[in-house]
Amino acid sequence: MTNHVFFNGDMEYKSIKNWPESERPREILLTAGAGNLSTAQLLAIILRTGGKNKSALGLARELLVQFNGLKSIEDASVAEFSKTKGIGNAKIAQLKAAFELGRRLLQDDASDALKVPSFRSSHDVYEYYRPRFYGLKKERFLCALLDIKNRVFKETTVSDGTLTSSPVHPREVFRYAIKEAAASVLFVHNHPSGDPSPSKDDLDITKRLIETGKIIGINVLDHVVISDSNYVSIMEKGYV
Repeated sequence: MTNHVFFNGDMEYKSIKNWPESERPREILLTAGAGNLSTAQLLAIILRTGGKNKSALGLARELLVQFNGLKSIEDASVAEFSKTKGIGNAKIAQLKAAFELGRRLLQDDASDALKVPSFRSSHDVYEYYRPRFYGLKKERFLCALLDIKNRVFKETTVSDGTLTSSPVHPREVFRYAIKEAAASVLFVHNHPSGDPSPSKDDLDITKRLIETGKIIGINVLDHVVISDSNYVSIMEKGYV
């Protein structure tokens, strides 16, 4: 189905309530389903109203152009939103609430699998942890404790770092693993930049953790670096 969007005339500048009913995004959603709406139309429904001389759809398109897509809109601060005419605190709150609901839905969809995970591949690790790390603005380094069947029975956040670093000390990591009698450990951390390629620091700390694990008899199963849309397994890629 072709998205119902006006590209000519002056409809873009009129309040949507003055459009023909068959062309209003909300009515299209209710009759044809949300999947038949463009991103701009969905945003227009959330915004509800536009600004001076612009409809809600016009305002939605302006946001998409200004921030270059949904991800940047989600990440935008209140101050950044305030630079757009027609966007006040009410609309900012509506947008932030909509994105948070989407994030929680993603977590709920994975909830059954999250209860007793048993990892067979790095992709399993990514699918399990992606909802937990999604949208984080700083690096978080997590250690998962596994039993002999590679099932998580406990986990701990080793470090919450800055936007560019997350200091990790092997003694802190393995102190917890020894206390809980873990058969092996798995490390996961995120790159807020969106690029999961491991840095030199990532590889150095992985080597140190593996060496420490060998000394105390706890196997390091993997170290998986994730972003919102991708991941890299340091072990599978043969970096160490």
